[in-house]
Amino acid sequence: MKVAVFSARAFDRVFLEKCNSSYKHELVFFEERLTEQNVSLAAGFDAVCVFVNDQLNRKVLIELSKNKTRLIALRAAGFNNVDLVTADELGLTVVRVPEYSPYAVAEHTVALIMSLNRKLCRAHSRVREGNFSLEGLMGFELHDCKVGIVGTGRIGRVIAKILNGFGCVLMASDPSPDSECESFGVKYVSFDELCSKSDIITLHCPLIPQTRHLINAEVIRLMKTGVMLINTSRGALVDAKAVIKELKSGKIGYLGMDVYEEEADLFFEDLSNQIIQDDILARLLTFPNVIITGHQAFFTQNALKNITETTLANITNFEEGRKGVNEITAKTVMK
Repeated sequence: MKVAVFSARAFDRVFLEKCNSSYKHELVFFEERLTEQNVSLAAGFDAVCVFVNDQLNRKVLIELSKNKTRLIALRAAGFNNVDLVTADELGLTVVRVPEYSPYAVAEHTVALIMSLNRKLCRAHSRVREGNFSLEGLMGFELHDCKVGIVGTGRIGRVIAKILNGFGCVLMASDPSPDSECESFGVKYVSFDELCSKSDIITLHCPLIPQTRHLINAEVIRLMKTGVMLINTSRGALVDAKAVIKELKSGKIGYLGMDVYEEEADLFFEDLSNQIIQDDILARLLTFPNVIITGHQAFFTQNALKNITETTLANITNFEEGRKGVNEITAKTVMK
């Protein structure tokens, strides 16, 4: 198939071209994100291959359909950037990578927890400057620490396993409790109870209308003073303005983010010679108890290999009439 690959970085191209030697699709790479302004780039392509910050709203999907595109292949598990209702109406097939490496995201989550707790970024900077003082670097032991995991799908399950090894007391909130998590001591509780009892809260749920700003001012009021909040899922799960207010008050003691609600024009770009125009992100970057990474939790060799292989297999399955494999529709989401 002739495939327009959007948001294509150098690493995407390396992995896709290597894997495509077995599939023989015609891949054309665009560094740009797919948006309303440049959807014409996809004219004449049977499929578009997109990433997390590409925009597939109603206007974009209508234009794709007019230009004879039949398949949208997501290089990700999340699908919140796709108007699935419109895709269904237009007869566009949407496929995704439901699992690429839960270990990559889970391990990055733990790295954020440890870095915030033991203040590793500050300690590293001090030592490089010859400052070996321990003032302000005190952390706490994770053993017996109460950790709340919001969402125990593939990633949340791995997080639970890792933190169980640390000796944490684990709670979870999920509409569908996982028996494997329960087998090593995870206690399922209500979301409110999780928020009120946890020393650390880590988010691993999808972004759907019901979870947008799941962490908001009202929810933060339930939390312990000094709570650690980690988000390696989707940026819009967190109301960043509310978080800034409670970072200032001390209610939130630590914040680790690999995602941000307005990341689309920022993440995956080198803006080091520019002034960041996003005032909320700029404010977050001023706090010494905040670590932000640029949507890199997925970024391992293992994950990229799996993403590439599944994506190209999805395209081949569609081309050969094996629809339904890794397909996502509005109806399946609502179930």
